[in-house]
Amino acid sequence: MSMPVLSVDNLNAWYGAAHILFDVSLTIGRGEVVALMGRNGAGKSTTLKAIMGLIERRSGAVRFEGNDISRLAAYRVARLGLGYVPEDRRIFTDLTVTENLDVGRQPPRAWTDGTPAPLWTEERLFSLFPNLGAMPDRPGGQMSGGEQQMLTVARTLMGNPLLVLLDEPSEGVAPVIVEQMANTIVALKEEGMSILLSEQNIHFAEAVCDRAYVLEKGHIRWQGEMQALLADTQTQRALLTI
Repeated sequence: MSMPVLSVDNLNAWYGAAHILFDVSLTIGRGEVVALMGRNGAGKSTTLKAIMGLIERRSGAVRFEGNDISRLAAYRVARLGLGYVPEDRRIFTDLTVTENLDVGRQPPRAWTDGTPAPLWTEERLFSLFPNLGAMPDRPGGQMSGGEQQMLTVARTLMGNPLLVLLDEPSEGVAPVIVEQMANTIVALKEEGMSILLSEQNIHFAEAVCDRAYVLEKGHIRWQGEMQALLADTQTQRALLTI
């Protein structure tokens, strides 16, 4: 196997004195979609934030495209090509769709072997997200939750990332948006992009993911192929069922 795009080794994270993540380790290859699964409070979002450098107190090693990013500030991590789509969207509500996309714009990138990464423009993104293409001048605050979710993903792609951390893409949006989001992830995978997504919905994960890691109380309790998790009803009941 070639060098992983992202490797995380023995990642620990704290909120104040509260120890949230315990020696989390995972890898993601180029063009791979990996699910980070678990119940509410399992540590999924904290894992993504810790990888991105958004949690101050953390330990362990995080390598992205061969670079040690363990101690870098989040803005420096983003400049290396690691994109992050937060669960709470955080669009600029007073800016239009086009203006939100402009905020995320970064130069073209290539992988370490020189292969050009996908180059995203407004035109390509409007093709990927027709809903956004129909409202380029609409302020973000006048969009539905699902449309805002799409805009957040599109804004992240304007940074031409090599890998995207995607937090709960199916949470709290209409079924038609969930389907569109799944189609988007599949399209991104076909472009060669790597994605680590935090997810509770095993049916959504089944549709888009190659492998899965399952968290419980900040520990990885299961890892393997997505199809193996689908067949393992005992693990599903123990670690995923509410």
